[in-house]
This record gives sequence, structure tokens and C-alpha cells, in this order.
Amino acid sequence: MKREPLNQDSVREFIVAAHGNFDEVKKLLAAEPALLHSSINWGGDDWESALGAAAHTGRRDIAQFLLDRGARMDIFAAAMLGELPIIQAMLSACPSLLHAKGAHGIPLLRHAKMGGEPAFPVYEYIDKLLSEEAVL
Repeated sequence: MKREPLNQDSVREFIVAAHGNFDEVKKLLAAEPALLHSSINWGGDDWESALGAAAHTGRRDIAQFLLDRGARMDIFAAAMLGELPIIQAMLSACPSLLHAKGAHGIPLLRHAKMGGEPAFPVYEYIDKLLSEEAVL
């Protein structure tokens, strides 16, 4: 069954809400479940998903809600959530991800910082790798 493309205004509204309005995220996702995997290009190849928005703003509650409903985990959400084993595995498999940028050009280390205390081990790990690189 062919599905119609999502309304871009709805996608924009959902992703903006994911920056901090949990009630709106729940309401919009209930009305249109396909928004879960949507993303928007803000211009200049600046792509963002709702999970990405929650990750760079430190909204653990929104990120976990989206993941629980099937959002695709990425390295930025893993960093903010403090998922050290995921970060270690991803960086081991693809070391260049250490310098990856999320939405709005926000670096991986900043995502870990936004996770607060639960993400501190990830922050330390990424910071150590960056420091070791700087010495070389």
C-alpha cells in the first residue's frame, strides 16, 4: 500500500516539539505515527529528527519515549543517554564518528554533556579520545 508523503508542516511541528514539549510530542505522534521516523532539512544539509532534537537538548524523557516506540538509535542519542557500551562499539567500528556532527553541527561531545550526570562516563570517554588525538 502506497502512503502519501507526510505533511512537511506536521514534520516541522513534531521536530520543533521534540526540542522540549513532551506533551506535544505525544499528541502529534498519536495523531500521526509515521512522524516517528521523519526528519527535516533546515537548510544547508542540516538534517534533524525528533530523536536528534531531544538528544542535543538533553531531553532524556522525550528521547526514551521515541526509542520505546521504535525510533532508530543513533550515536548522538546514545551519547546523551549515557550508553557507554554503544558509544564504545560504534567508535571502535567507525573511529571517524568521534568527529561526527549532529543536527545544527553539534558535536558528539556536546550531546554527551547535555545528558548530564547519567552521561558523564560517555563525556569522559569521548573527551579522553579527543585529548589523545590532540597529543598525536
